[in-house]
Amino acid sequence: MGSSALRVLYIGGTGTISSACVRASVARGHAVTVLNRGSNIVAGRELPPDVRRLQADVRDPDSMRAALDGREFDVVANFLDFTADQVAQDVELFAGRVGQFVFISSASAYQKPPSRLPVTESTPLRNPLSQYARNKIACEDLLVRTYRERAFPMTIVRPSHTYDHTAIPMDGGWTVMERMRQGRPVVVPGDGTSLWTLTHHTDFAEAFVGLLGLPAAIGEAVHITSDEALPWDAIYRTMAARIGVEPQLLHVASDAVATFDAGLGEAWLADKSHSMVFDNSKVKALVPGWRARIPFAKGAREIVDWYLADARRQQVDARLDGVFDAIVERYALPPR
Repeated sequence: MGSSALRVLYIGGTGTISSACVRASVARGHAVTVLNRGSNIVAGRELPPDVRRLQADVRDPDSMRAALDGREFDVVANFLDFTADQVAQDVELFAGRVGQFVFISSASAYQKPPSRLPVTESTPLRNPLSQYARNKIACEDLLVRTYRERAFPMTIVRPSHTYDHTAIPMDGGWTVMERMRQGRPVVVPGDGTSLWTLTHHTDFAEAFVGLLGLPAAIGEAVHITSDEALPWDAIYRTMAARIGVEPQLLHVASDAVATFDAGLGEAWLADKSHSMVFDNSKVKALVPGWRARIPFAKGAREIVDWYLADARRQQVDARLDGVFDAIVERYALPPR
């Protein structure tokens, strides 16, 4: 199975990551098919015109079999599997019918807090504070077992925080940006010094497509991230600089944030309060010449410019804004 002119099925195809992978596959000369519920444009991420479109309910095996009847693919990449039951359905559907099945896992599955940095693919998988991460780990466990017992040709790919022009990297999205614009304090994970890795979706896609049809990737797990790791303070300041303000940063412990909002607290306790720096040696060895090329400073410009171009995109979450106000009232120091 070569790396050119592959018949590739993307299940999903319009998300932040998958849309870039679809475009990169088309640019590589692959015959690309996208299967989803019928969504062809999401947040301006339009499918290329020469992509074949299939419509099915990915949670309904009969719907999937009907949509795929008589069609053959070299590679299937599923961006919509989140539980072991969903992966088991795919194994039964594609076993013996595909040369490579690519499961999109998550770097959230890695041990939290990590016992050492940088994180490699051999870092243990354990994140007891995140149900999402535990589900992804269960998916990986099933695939590894199926590869060992049935030679199911799987590859596991672990993205970390991957973004495009629509994805403000702070929890709260535009709500945080609007607070900055108004000169109001914004709440930053921890003390703002933990390191976080942000990866532009086009950088991710170039490495991802390099793994498709690659025999050396079968049976392997690999993460794809930028080599740039920034403190949270720098991430907030980079975004603020693009809108021309100096942000008021308030540092609050993640467990304290959790007492105000359980969802926000879980996201910070399970991931963002820990430094996450990655060793990308494995993907660079599998895809020679690849490296992430887009610094976050450039990505931040894309994000802010996209939001400022249309006021309809500038939606404030009133509930979350109130949560931030309550945290600020409790923890902000009075001005001197």
